Parts: sequence; structure tokens; C-alpha cells
Amino acid sequence: MRLIYSKSLLICFFMLSLMLTHAQTVKQNLLVAPYLQNASPQEITIMWETAVGEESTVLYGKTTDLKKKETGISYDVNFSDHRIHEVTLKGLERFTTYYYRVKTGETYSDVYQFKTPPFAEDKKAFNVLAMSDMQRDHNEPEKFAEIVNEGILTYLKKEYGEDISDNLALVLIPGDLVENGTKYEQWQNEFFEPSKKLFSNVPVYPVLGNHEKNSTFYFKYFSLPKNGTPAYAEHWWYKDYGNTRIIGLNSNDGYRDSKEQYIWLKELLERTANNNEIDFVFAQLHHPHKSELWIPGETDFTGKVVELLENFTTKTGKPSIHFFGHTHGYSRGQSKEHKHLWINVASAGGAIDNWGEFEGRDYDEFTVTQDEYGFVMVEVDPNPENPKFVVKRVSRGNTVQSRNNEVTDSMVIYKKKRLPYAPTIESPMGEHIAIKDVLLKAGGYESDYKDSFHAASNWQLATDAEFSNIIVDRWKQYQNWYYNENRQKDDDLTDEKMPLLKSNTKYFWRVRYRDQNLNWSDWSKTATFTTK
Repeated sequence: MRLIYSKSLLICFFMLSLMLTHAQTVKQNLLVAPYLQNASPQEITIMWETAVGEESTVLYGKTTDLKKKETGISYDVNFSDHRIHEVTLKGLERFTTYYYRVKTGETYSDVYQFKTPPFAEDKKAFNVLAMSDMQRDHNEPEKFAEIVNEGILTYLKKEYGEDISDNLALVLIPGDLVENGTKYEQWQNEFFEPSKKLFSNVPVYPVLGNHEKNSTFYFKYFSLPKNGTPAYAEHWWYKDYGNTRIIGLNSNDGYRDSKEQYIWLKELLERTANNNEIDFVFAQLHHPHKSELWIPGETDFTGKVVELLENFTTKTGKPSIHFFGHTHGYSRGQSKEHKHLWINVASAGGAIDNWGEFEGRDYDEFTVTQDEYGFVMVEVDPNPENPKFVVKRVSRGNTVQSRNNEVTDSMVIYKKKRLPYAPTIESPMGEHIAIKDVLLKAGGYESDYKDSFHAASNWQLATDAEFSNIIVDRWKQYQNWYYNENRQKDDDLTDEKMPLLKSNTKYFWRVRYRDQNLNWSDWSKTATFTTK
């Protein structure tokens, strides 16, 4: 009896060992977990990577029974047996949750889920996540994993609920996904592995940064919209989600001066202007036009993009954003004359560009710049009465001060105008004033909207009533966080000291107020004074 019992134990142990070995082999065969690409109301692309195997099958359905099946293609990654698999599911229902798993031979993934986008006419609210520059910092090698798992996933669950795919529509990444895009192993180990719990449930849309080095691995790993200039497939593209058009651009050397890209963007914005279903435009590219933390990272190309977006927004009344990275810190600014936001969404892992470490500059456009890790959430509300979006910075702090998903900055932008009242003039009004004592003073801020507050003032001084010869044009905002200090603290924006002016000269002046939603009032009445 003991012998039989011992043999039975040995057999069971042997079978268990075989099962564990098989499971380990299957697990090892899945090099990159499934991730989502290029979603539309009726289609989505699913990709993954295996060590061996040609089969590319996705099992899916509206329940975890996964009764439907679709097959696709596989292709070589790095001249080895490793294969990237790509399957596009078609004929899906809009704004619907689906479950799926992938299969290559005997290798099965876990079961994940996704939600298809709505049509614009459905008027469904949705959330967008933007982050960048997660390339590995060897002093903080697990930072990107922390950002995803302790930052993004924890924040989403707390703020919106359990199901990631139901509460996050898409992820934008304006560049620098890995430290060196030509190194194959970095894509697996440093980008896809830390982010697998996120990208398996939510589509991800990156653009090229300088660290990708225009690598073939980038173009193999991503299946982005191929609606850009045909000769530059996936270098620039656009994707619509509900009432918002997402535009991806390439700001790298060799592409930033491309006439083709500029012409394509100009023509796309012209078409978007005539598309009544689109309320907002979010563009992403890697390099900043202006950077308060790191001036050498700036590019003129991004300035040209900003100008196109500004003019588009003012012409159409459709607010816009350009997301960028490259500088490893957060910045949020806004154009003076346009309802257009400038947002640096870094750093999601790259070494912080600390204050004082590089050459910087305090630009008028930016109200907040912080040397920190974090990500940006955008909540889009397509309310037919007045569509809006809310931008939130979620901070993880830096190496000096840790933060646990604190919302450190936020802003609301409405599509329709909600103008404050034009300010009243108080003084000077016709006086003779010593040139050293010129202080322009206006009345308090007023608006019909209870949630509105005074966020900026624009003071102009000229030598003619038509303001064709402007001597002073100052734009002050209610906050200006620069080098860990709010340089606008205690300024109520209702008065402005003028520089030394010419004596015995008549001057004309006026002021306008802006609310926190980027709506300028009309100009005040014009007042005059004469210097002694």
C-alpha cells in the first residue's frame, strides 16, 4: 500500500511539474501583453508579441464567453523568431464594452476589455490621459511603473470607478517612450511591461520623440492612423473621438521643417473648421515652442504649429490644445489672444529638469511651471448647450517632495463665450501726472457667471486714440508659478505701474479683463492723461 501510495504521489508530482513547466513556457512565449490601437466606433486594432508562433487570433465578445473570433497578421520584429501580431476587429457596436483575449498556438493571454468610441452625435462625455518622456532614468528605473500603477490606475479607480476602459477613452504620448528606440529590449522591458495593465484596456496613441531615433521598432510596434501624407505614414495623423479631433505631429530633425507636414496640417485644420461635429482640437508633438525650464529644447516649428492652431481657434470658435514634452516637468500656459492652451505633460519617468539646472525664462504665456513627475487628465463634456473640457494636472512630486496623485493645477475651457463686463476706468482721467507717478487704476471685475473670476488683465498705453502707436502692452495673469514662487501673489490685477514716460506728452490708455476660461471682456473706455 505504501508503495502504491508513493507511486501515486510521484505521478501527481510529475504531472504537476509538467503543467507548471507548460504554463511557464506559455507565459514566457508572450513577450508583450496585448495592447490597443487605432479605435473607432466600429473597429479596433489589438497587438501583442510572442517569442515564437505565426498564429494571430483574438477571441472576443460582449461577455467573457468570447464567442467571436478574428484572425490577423504577424511579422518579424528583430530578425529572430519573435513575432508581432496585429488583428483588427470590425463590425463592432459604438460605445460598447467588449471582452477579449489573444491566442498564438497554445499561448493565451488573460482576458481584458475595451470600450469602443461614440459617434460625435452621441454627445457622450469621455476622459483623455496625456503623459510623456517615460524613458528610463537609471537613477529612478521603476518610475514609469510607479506612474502607471500607483499614479494613473490608482487615480482612475478613485476618481471614476473600477473599470478602466469605461472611464478612460485614450492615452496620448507626445514622445520619448524609451531611452533609445533602436534598442529592441527597451521596448519590452521599459515601455510595454510597466504599462501593460493600462494599454491592454485603453488605446494608446504616441508620436515620435527624439529618443525614438526614428527607429523601425517604433513603426512595427504601433498601428496608428494612416491618414497623414502618404509618403510619411504614421509620422503625422489624426483621430476623432466623439466631438474632439486628435492630431499627431513629428517635430524631430528631418521632419519639423517638412513643407509636406505643414501643408497637411493647414489643410486638415481648414477641413476641421467646416466639420460641425468637431468642437475641440488636441494636437500633440514632442518639442516645445517655449520652455521655462529648458530653453535649449525649444523649436521654431512648434511655434508655427501654435500659430496655425491659434488662428484656427479664433476663426472657428473651437478651442484647442497643444500637448508637448521634451522638457521634463509640467507647464501650463495659454495664448494671449486665442482660446488655446499650451501644456507640457512630462515627466512620466525621465529625469526631472530641476529648477536652476538649465537655462530658463519666465514667459508671459505660462501661469504654472513645476519640476515634477505626473500626468494630465482632460475631461471632455460635449454638452450641446456649451461643450467644455477640464484639464487637470495630477502630480507625483519630485525627488525632494513626494506627492500622491495631488491635483495641483486645473482649468476649464468652454466652447462658447462667457464674456466678463468691460472694466470701468478710475484713474488717471485727464490729470497732469509726474512721469514717475503714473499708476493706471480700473474698477473691480464683474461677470454674469457666478463661477467666473478675474484671471488676467491687459493694459495698453498709446500716444493716439486709435492705439496705432502702442507704447506699453502688458498682460498680467492671476498667477505665475516660476522657480517655486508665485510671482503674481497679492496682485489683484486692477492697477498697473507704468515705466518712466516722456514728459509733456498726452497719453491714451485702456484695459480689458479676462476670466479663468480664457474669455476677454471688451476694452474699457479710453482715458487720457498728460505727463509733467
